[in-house]
Amino acid sequence: MTELSTLYRRAEELNIAVLHYPLPLTGSMSFMDEDGSCWIGLDLPHRRSRNERRVRLGHEIGHCATGSFYNRWSPWDLRKRHENRADKYAVGLLISEEELDAAVAEGHTEAWDLADYFGVDEEFLKKAVCLYTYGNLAAELYF
Repeated sequence: MTELSTLYRRAEELNIAVLHYPLPLTGSMSFMDEDGSCWIGLDLPHRRSRNERRVRLGHEIGHCATGSFYNRWSPWDLRKRHENRADKYAVGLLISEEELDAAVAEGHTEAWDLADYFGVDEEFLKKAVCLYTYGNLAAELYF
């Protein structure tokens, strides 16, 4: 399992500032300015579970690392494309294909059990399974 401290170190390596701030509606967000500097805002730690913070931080690092930001005023910018890029990056940070295969070989075959094993939520775990099995994140098609 990728620890929160590892994710914070990854953000630091990428020169991404992580700020804790009350974000009750979104839980997290990321922003890149004109010069390419990136910031991540995470809801206050006492308001979110450790697993939720892990998934959210991985996802927001994904936005920054891949430059996947959308312009909500542009009719040509597809939000889902940017969200998928961030999720794919987060899957790579939190659950490798080899780790997933090893966990299944150890007997962790239920989605809830694998989610607990990797310290993520079931929705994220299902995306990881779909990415490594089908090459996409469309968990709603397979689960």
